Amino acid sequence: MEKNIKKLISKMTLDEKASLSGGGSFWRTKGFPKYGIPEMMLTDGPHGLRKQDETPDHLGMNESIPSTCFPTAAGLACSWNRGLIKEVGTAIGEEAQTEGVQFVLGPGANIKRSPLCGRNFEYYSEDPYLSSQLAANHIQGIQSQGISASLKHFAVNNQETNRFNIDAVVDERTLREIYLASFEGAVIEGRPWTVMAAYNKINGVFCSQNKRLLTDILRKEWGFKGFVVSDWFAVSERDKALEAGLDLEMPISAGVGKSKIIDAIKKGSLSETTLDASIERILRVIFKISDLKRNGISYNKKNHHSLAKKAALESMVLLKNEDKVLPLSKKGKIAIIGPFAKKPRYQGAGSSRINPNQLDIPFDQIKKLAPDAEITYSQGYSLENSDQEVNDGLISEAVEVSQKSDVTVIFAGLPEMYDMEGRDRKDLKLPSLQNTLIDQVCKVQKKTVVVLTNGSAVEMPWINDVKGVFESYLGGEAMADALADLLFGENNPSGKLAETFPKQLNQTPSFINFPGEKDKVEYREGLFVGYRHYDKIGIEPLFPFGYGLSYTDFKYSNIQVDKRKLLDTQELQVSIKVKNIGKRTGKEIVQLYVKENNSSVIRPLKELKAFKKVELEPDEEKSVRFTLGKRAFAYYDVSLHDWHVKSGKFEILVGKSSRDILLNETISVESTVKLKKKYTLDSTIADVMHEPAAQAIVSMIISSTERSNTDSLGIDRESVLGGIKLSSLVAISQGKYTQMKLNNLIKSLNKN
Repeated sequence: MEKNIKKLISKMTLDEKASLSGGGSFWRTKGFPKYGIPEMMLTDGPHGLRKQDETPDHLGMNESIPSTCFPTAAGLACSWNRGLIKEVGTAIGEEAQTEGVQFVLGPGANIKRSPLCGRNFEYYSEDPYLSSQLAANHIQGIQSQGISASLKHFAVNNQETNRFNIDAVVDERTLREIYLASFEGAVIEGRPWTVMAAYNKINGVFCSQNKRLLTDILRKEWGFKGFVVSDWFAVSERDKALEAGLDLEMPISAGVGKSKIIDAIKKGSLSETTLDASIERILRVIFKISDLKRNGISYNKKNHHSLAKKAALESMVLLKNEDKVLPLSKKGKIAIIGPFAKKPRYQGAGSSRINPNQLDIPFDQIKKLAPDAEITYSQGYSLENSDQEVNDGLISEAVEVSQKSDVTVIFAGLPEMYDMEGRDRKDLKLPSLQNTLIDQVCKVQKKTVVVLTNGSAVEMPWINDVKGVFESYLGGEAMADALADLLFGENNPSGKLAETFPKQLNQTPSFINFPGEKDKVEYREGLFVGYRHYDKIGIEPLFPFGYGLSYTDFKYSNIQVDKRKLLDTQELQVSIKVKNIGKRTGKEIVQLYVKENNSSVIRPLKELKAFKKVELEPDEEKSVRFTLGKRAFAYYDVSLHDWHVKSGKFEILVGKSSRDILLNETISVESTVKLKKKYTLDSTIADVMHEPAAQAIVSMIISSTERSNTDSLGIDRESVLGGIKLSSLVAISQGKYTQMKLNNLIKSLNKN
């Protein structure tokens, strides 16, 4: 029912409005029955519903009601499947409606700056375009059920170390192109009803008190129409946060936040109209959700579990399959090693911890799928006891079991304390005893396959010794069933990495500057995050961004563009053909990158600008089409405060990963925006060389300069002279070019 919100607000007292701008309890907003304003419940996401009825907390320590646990974002992102992620969001929204929850705190769209971030399992990617696309679809899915998604953690929240106070120091261009871009697409395309402000500072200002972030960028530039909620216990100065654009403080602050707002309004440092505008934003969302509420509904747990399996199937990444060791035969002797086979890791630790409706066990699912095989189990290592003597016995037993098998599958990965909210990792290593186990098993069993369960990249010192590697990430409650299907070939793996796996920690972009010192972390790597870094400095990673194998093969051909030259205001249509040349049905993720040739500004060698996942039967061929707009070719120009395309040539690169480019085409893009440059006496000849007003003096200087040994060395004199300041022209010309003429030239250049 449509309500006259402005009229309602006019009836409320200052105390009531200030109360509504804060939580009514730990998980609920403040309700005012006399005004028809219901209280609303918020719960954690993003990969399932963590609703707590009693003993609330925001760290996942206390129990929550059962719900479906889907793969975490780190795994889901490897599906590169927009539609699938929208399905998952829809299911979470359906469960929220069933349980009387109105706001789901997710998805998380923060960039994976470093693989050490303890919360990376909740985030999608190192690439802002991929991250924003997946987040947008997750939001659309949740909100299709009349439930608000709450896009988080806005913004530049890339570590857990000192997360409440850390100041992320990042230059404007990097901020726009990497860290804000991950949210921008999610806001514009996903249209979330709420956005959650992060704990940290950006360039000295807390996100919850950052007016430029919450008002100027989020609302005015991106057109966000919903309200901004704080992360739990993030707000210190409630009046300043309200002025900046933060609408709802969570959780309940025992009257502290309310008092600060009232005092500031009475003193005149905060306008009551600012509070009214904030309350209006809150009420519009609350009434929208209230109107969409469906009573007495339920969800099908079996169907949601099946969706969790489907999501896990498309998310797991086959990293190695030497000698086609996979898929496994359902007969013969199979050794299963590792406690994760019987006690799986399927989610991370912290506020997103789900109490699953159902949990499949890998060992059980493997036995179920291969009843005719002789399957033996050995623990191999302990998750609880790190005593070397105890574990030596476990390793010896595992080696003996492996020696008697036809193939060994080792379940390895990170214990829960490695992937958790509030704590970053110290290195990229697996626990040392797991590496020792894998090394010892490989000495007696050549057919060894490693299944990894982890929330982020790990080093693999044994990679050349094993035949197969599956990256299952934290695959949710149905990961075991999905994994068994993939191991035995019931389904074909189709996941590709949404992050780069380095060979070792010191290769990572932020190695020197993570997690910073004291209360500050400097993002000195700038734009060069993830594959952008590895490409630029020429380092071969362990596994590149976008990489993943299949049990079939695909052939790319026939790249076509609808125009060779275009204005930056026009769209470019790109098409290619992909054919399944193998013997199994499979899904391929086609990736399109854009590279600017001879760029005059610092840019990555290439950047992901489009992708599509296609399913192909054996011998089937499909045409895959992409549309590229201005942003595919633009960089953020800090002087314009806008995205800008420089006229020039661009390469369209299409391939299977960031390092496996199979097709390319070159086009020219012409800018419709002429950058206005300010010339001074300190400008150089190179700066004005191509300006018509300066052609005469430039030619005179070049022609009057005596030839030198540079000519015989093949050095262009224009390049040598280009660095000379305009202020030197009078002296260089020996007075032939006067100071007055020089001043007039500069005036003319600036006028034009």
